[in-house]
Amino acid sequence: MTSYTVWYIVCIAYYMANGSQGGPEILENLKMELRRGCLIVAVLAQLRTEQYGYTLRKALADDGLAIDEGTLYPLLRRLETQGLLVSQWREEDKRNKRFYRLSPAGEQILTQLLEEWQNINTSLNKILQEA
Repeated sequence: MTSYTVWYIVCIAYYMANGSQGGPEILENLKMELRRGCLIVAVLAQLRTEQYGYTLRKALADDGLAIDEGTLYPLLRRLETQGLLVSQWREEDKRNKRFYRLSPAGEQILTQLLEEWQNINTSLNKILQEA
């Protein structure tokens, strides 16, 4: 995550604690920005075990991170293009399905992202305690 993402997270935390003068559209935009980074980590983490799109989408929703098909499938393609996922078409229940899982590079990146996530959480907790 970049310092820009951290800045957005701090802004959201501040906004949620202190209210807004700018209207609900500001909150929605900030929430969407925060969610984008979280979805990448969540998708990579879920794909430590092989899944196809529908089961991945359902698992994310069951854990409180609902995602539209129009967001999920382009994200999966982008992560695969970046070498973080591998996929394979297989027939299951008489239907062809594309199964995704983390690549070795994806496993390394996920580990690094989770370390960064912990660092950001530690920093945010300090910042919020000082506020």
